[in-house]
Amino acid sequence: MMGLRILLPVLLFGFGLATVFAASSTPENVCELKNGTSCEECLKNVTCLWCITTKSCVTYPVRTILPPHALCPLNDARWGLCWMNFQILIITLSVVGGILIIAFLVCLFCCCKCENIGRSEAKMQRQANKLRTKQDERRAEMKQRHQEIRQKYGLSGQNPYSRFS
Repeated sequence: MMGLRILLPVLLFGFGLATVFAASSTPENVCELKNGTSCEECLKNVTCLWCITTKSCVTYPVRTILPPHALCPLNDARWGLCWMNFQILIITLSVVGGILIIAFLVCLFCCCKCENIGRSEAKMQRQANKLRTKQDERRAEMKQRHQEIRQKYGLSGQNPYSRFS
């Protein structure tokens, strides 16, 4: 229920801004005709802003993004929903936006970190294989050299001391 209370104003704000920018052909005085009515009646049109202190319905000032204090204080301004003032709407959108940005950065960091971990493990595995191969080659060379020395000195036969070990 709490998520719906946060999500609904965000969606209304986004939809309302899109509608306000798209609806430039509506007459300017539609909202002013609803002065003296209720907040619900005024906010049926998304281009309207309701001010509680003056009980007036005015056209939302699109060019300034936020309504100026002379028009209506942010605490008393209602847009989209009558139960949520403009100040809370701005704070909610800022917090949600900040959380989304932080979540995106954390995901980006984790993805890059995990990718680098995989790369370093593969690199270490390749180095270990390379070292093992070199070591096996050295052992084979040493065995070959020892065999050549045994043949040179006639020691290539059965070792008489091998049965004691």
